Amino acid sequence: MTGRGTDDNAAVHAPAVLIAAPSSSAGKTTLTAALARYHRDQGRVVRVFKAGPDFLDPMIHREASSQPVYNLDLWMVGEAACRQLLFEAAGEADLIIIECGMGLYDGTPSSADLAEAFGVPVLAVIDARAMAQTFGAVAHGLATYRPGLPFAGVLANRVASPGHDELLRESVPEGMHYFGGVRRNEQLGFPERHLGVVQALELGDLEQRLATGAEAVAEAGVTELPAPVPFTAAPVEPPPRHLTGVRIGIARDAAFAFIYPANLELLTAMGAELHFFSPLAHEALPDVDALWFPGGYPELHLDALGGNEPMRTSIRNHHEAGKPILAECGGLLYMLDALVDGEGCEGRMVGLLPGTARLQPRLAAIGMQALDLPEGEVRGHAFHYSTLETTTEPWGTARRQRGSRPGEPVYRDGRLTASYLHLYFPANPEAVAALFKP
Repeated sequence: MTGRGTDDNAAVHAPAVLIAAPSSSAGKTTLTAALARYHRDQGRVVRVFKAGPDFLDPMIHREASSQPVYNLDLWMVGEAACRQLLFEAAGEADLIIIECGMGLYDGTPSSADLAEAFGVPVLAVIDARAMAQTFGAVAHGLATYRPGLPFAGVLANRVASPGHDELLRESVPEGMHYFGGVRRNEQLGFPERHLGVVQALELGDLEQRLATGAEAVAEAGVTELPAPVPFTAAPVEPPPRHLTGVRIGIARDAAFAFIYPANLELLTAMGAELHFFSPLAHEALPDVDALWFPGGYPELHLDALGGNEPMRTSIRNHHEAGKPILAECGGLLYMLDALVDGEGCEGRMVGLLPGTARLQPRLAAIGMQALDLPEGEVRGHAFHYSTLETTTEPWGTARRQRGSRPGEPVYRDGRLTASYLHLYFPANPEAVAALFKP
């Protein structure tokens, strides 16, 4: 069954599936992008969502689907906002694909919670490289661990041969749908570095990789549209227009690209004028009232950032004029005196916050956190490999969603607010407006 429609309760129906796995590195991103590109090439409108906080996978999925990609998370985004995002997508999409974050049941709330909340069936991707009949046991566990979870079936990834595929198919419990097996192919997938897959804008062969993925899922016979799912509306109040006429300069290039589309849309909805600039390529800021430096990979561009003294001077002048600056994660690193990459190379940064950050091989922090600002709580997450040495006393500390340990420190100097946190702006428009309002 395919196609969109409505019922008497104003629900909009669209084929939908949540691509999940037992863990990370099973191939969820590759197969989500492959299915999105295959169906896009058939002339269908495909809307892809990413469960949980993530910037890198959505970049790939946007290129695969040629449509904007939003994040869904019951805690950070909120159930009502997630419901409305899905409802709006269902009104235009021939297919909705949600990529799970990490494993199906990981996190609180998890991707399983998301699937259950909106009735989206789960398609479990299992990496079959090093297993045969145990495949069926893993599939059974994913499907039955939570009674009542909508479960569409299972898909084998990295299958070695037709004989291997047959063993996997035979192992699946009776009554469970085996969608097929995608053959092992070194040309499938995307290169990775710390934080995740390489940014889409850096992949010169991205189109070829997506085409290869589309061919692979077609050959495996896993391109049938899922059954339509009813999505209902949960209208969200329009945000206050507290930023009417405020010009916000946003760093956006290969060094600073971790931006939720929903954040940009909120700023615009609040009346802001958005002006993008590149700390890598430009020598001066645009004529703006406030600045936002999102996360990214400044550690990969030490020479370019350190060598652009005119830009650094322009930023310092902006700060000395008492104008707002929000610096998140990679943006925080750029505000420091210096940044040292994983090879021990040091680069000069802007110098608004005393201190040095150093990249390390192990993850330094990960998880959901909330920041209490005078205007209220803003939710977001932290995910970084660097550690910070500074003599500056924190203005405050974020709260972890789980556990009692303190969250990320937040630094303030004048109108500069800097932290490792990536904030989800729609979580509290009032508080976000105060960060940028002159």
